[in-house]
Amino acid sequence: MSASGNARPRVGLFVTCLVDLFRPTVGFAAIALLERAGCEVSVPESQTCCGQPTFNSGDFRDSREIAANVIAAFEDFDYVVAPSGSCAGMIRAHYPELFEDDPAMAHRAQHLAKRTYELTSFLVDVMGVEETGAGFTGTVTYHDSCSGLRELEVKAQPRKLLNKVDGLEIAELPGAEICCGFGGTFCVKYPEISDRMVTQKAEEIVATGADHLLAGDLGCLLNMGGKLKRLGAPTRVRHVAEVLAGMTDGPAIGEGES
Repeated sequence: MSASGNARPRVGLFVTCLVDLFRPTVGFAAIALLERAGCEVSVPESQTCCGQPTFNSGDFRDSREIAANVIAAFEDFDYVVAPSGSCAGMIRAHYPELFEDDPAMAHRAQHLAKRTYELTSFLVDVMGVEETGAGFTGTVTYHDSCSGLRELEVKAQPRKLLNKVDGLEIAELPGAEICCGFGGTFCVKYPEISDRMVTQKAEEIVATGADHLLAGDLGCLLNMGGKLKRLGAPTRVRHVAEVLAGMTDGPAIGEGES
């Protein structure tokens, strides 16, 4: 039951910039999973970036403008769901603090924040989904993205769903909770440190022997996938939503790209 009393919760999908520009399949997979869970899903056309890059760079004026636009686009939904712990974490953890000196906007930001979830967390914790009906033949390893893990406590939820995917086995990544080195603007500000971090991560991924690397944040996946490709590793890379939705017929992330 939705907050407004409707039989089908009205969910606004926050697509994210990276999904929109680099991997639209993730957005379609998220919609499929939410609809199967019984949600009525909409994708507001007026949505933009969540504002995390400007926020992390200390540009709070532009961050507030971006956040105000997102709040206006999504505040009429029962829930906001993003296939990204990073973007969901920005809305949930940081939007309220952006408007601490503006009581009216702070109230709107807090109202939106408490209804915003990362995709797998929403499916498991809110909708009570235990399995998605997907099948996948192979072994996967899973990387816990920093924002989802530390700001939203997303850890058990994706594994709970993956463990019910027919034919799938999980080979746990020893350093699953260690940053991959992407960190939004971190990889631009500190490229040498970032490269060392992702190199170590890639080596650990290969050592698991898994066929696929999965995660819930496309930024992390693009970063790790790029390094794996440059190292000549055979590991394929996909967003967890694609596997859970059974949308794995197409190329993995980075395949077919120069």
